[in-house]
Amino acid sequence: MTHSRLLIATLAFPLTLFCFSSASAQTNDHAQAVTEFEDLLGKMKALENRLLVVSAEDKAAFADFLKQPDTGLIRLLPREKYDMKLPISGGGAFYSFKRLTHEYGHGSDIGLEKGKFSSGFAGFNLGFFISLGDLPLEAVTLENAGCNALAEYQAPSTEAEIRAQQRQTHQGIKLGEFTATSYSPAKAGTTYALRSIYFDVSDVLVAFRVIRQDQDGSMVLLWKTLNKFPAPTATRENRSQ
Repeated sequence: MTHSRLLIATLAFPLTLFCFSSASAQTNDHAQAVTEFEDLLGKMKALENRLLVVSAEDKAAFADFLKQPDTGLIRLLPREKYDMKLPISGGGAFYSFKRLTHEYGHGSDIGLEKGKFSSGFAGFNLGFFISLGDLPLEAVTLENAGCNALAEYQAPSTEAEIRAQQRQTHQGIKLGEFTATSYSPAKAGTTYALRSIYFDVSDVLVAFRVIRQDQDGSMVLLWKTLNKFPAPTATRENRSQ
């Protein structure tokens, strides 16, 4: 009996040692994987910043313009190329002129995908573009007919009206002599006016000009805010009824 116990103990010790070594190796492997992941994430974040940044030459070229309040120079990345591949939500394809961030959500005003600008995203958002043609951004004011048409737009106040308006803007809505749409072809050398409404959060009228389209499909935009309206409110449907 004693011999059997001794034999079992002799065999069990290497097995215990093996299991301990295996568990220790797995722990070390996981720790190493965490370190490598954090290192890779840091590198991806640095690369993301390099992809989004505009060149020093562009900044210098528009330095005087950028000294004015409520102006900026940004790059939009094509969503189909970078979304879900970069750490930032939306892949650098979106921008909020109120929050001054590419991070998607919480009031994104503009997006770029497959060669088109878009606005009025999921939820209670409305967005309308009017192309102003090859017009210098410095010359764009609220007196411009297209900008004035967007400024005069009155947002609906009920959920049903907002949903109907969202559907209609895909085809275009008439605002005076203009047709405003939630999508617009993105073209270098073209200036646009955009009214972006995020109910209960923001309502802005922005003019921007596409300075350049780069090889990866990204676009550099020079922009200025023409007006900030009080954020409209809306009556939402009671779905519990």
